[in-house]
Amino acid sequence: MNRLEGHFDKSPIPRVQSSSENNSSFFNFDDEFVDITDYIHRTTARIWEGKQVGLIYDYYADYCPVYTMTGVSMRAEDVVQSTLSTLASFPDRTLEAINVVSGKEPLGGLHTSHLIRSHMTNLADSVYGPATGKNATILVIAHCIVKDNKVTKEWLVRDNYGLVVQLGHDPLHVAQTWARYARSESFIKWRNSEIERVTQSVNKQRASYTDDPKTFIRSFLQNIWNARMVGDVHLFYSPDAIFHGVAGRNFAGPNEIAGFYMKLLGTVSELKFSLDYVCDSELDGDASLVAVRWTLCGIHSGPALYGEPTNSQVFVIGESQYRLLNGKVVEEWTVFDELSVLADIFRSRLTSTRNSEQNLSSENND
Repeated sequence: MNRLEGHFDKSPIPRVQSSSENNSSFFNFDDEFVDITDYIHRTTARIWEGKQVGLIYDYYADYCPVYTMTGVSMRAEDVVQSTLSTLASFPDRTLEAINVVSGKEPLGGLHTSHLIRSHMTNLADSVYGPATGKNATILVIAHCIVKDNKVTKEWLVRDNYGLVVQLGHDPLHVAQTWARYARSESFIKWRNSEIERVTQSVNKQRASYTDDPKTFIRSFLQNIWNARMVGDVHLFYSPDAIFHGVAGRNFAGPNEIAGFYMKLLGTVSELKFSLDYVCDSELDGDASLVAVRWTLCGIHSGPALYGEPTNSQVFVIGESQYRLLNGKVVEEWTVFDELSVLADIFRSRLTSTRNSEQNLSSENND
């Protein structure tokens, strides 16, 4: 079945040859798709580059929770409007696929981790500020659960901080502006439930390493983030490993990468890191790709990042992909919305200021 028969099709032919080990879970999909990677590549190209936005009604379930650091939506209609809004501000936006990693969903269907390099020009006002006409390129990862030809749930992370900088805006000013916006009840409920889940489920036990790529990644992230064994970077990364991060963070080698972990651990006390889903795929030779969807929470108690400590709750959703060769990570992509983290911290400062002013006013009235 070709849902674009008689319409413009940006991606009319398969983008890949079938090679997915998850093909046994790839059923009840339109027969034009070779496998799950082909499905992700072609539906993305049709909706974004081809601007056939109405296909979202075909490829997303009517009820489809989408979780981001800026809000939570529940309907395909919300995804349609969000896509149209983005394209209104960035009409030439393209989504260049870097990697797609997939894994099985225990309740049926598949998980997909879609790493994207997104290019765009800001030709109209946006949520970031007035149009600047400038070009930008950022990393994005969309993590979806896909079943019966439809996305049923999605977690979306973008380098919004890097985008704002490239557009010529001040990220601190944008974060302060966002901090004044009221958050939806559904977002607050989801955020609070996730913090409770992570706080109650994560421990500080050290994990053992094995040759299995997924176990190796799981053990390393547990040891670095939760057991605070940062020196294990020398066991995990190759000497010439490359780290692609957000907000212009690009590191080379274990020592530079260790600095990333130390700054976050030094800024966020009581930090707990939850590995929410892990999947992998084999590459040519002995290489493999591992994708991790994760959640981090803790207390903003240190000055290394984000300014003067507020002792407020830090909450982050993120996604990472790792390319392994000969038992070491040679390349990593880690994406999260640091602009929203800053906005949360400014929101805490605003709340603290309002409370102080109210207390002062109350004292004066007395």
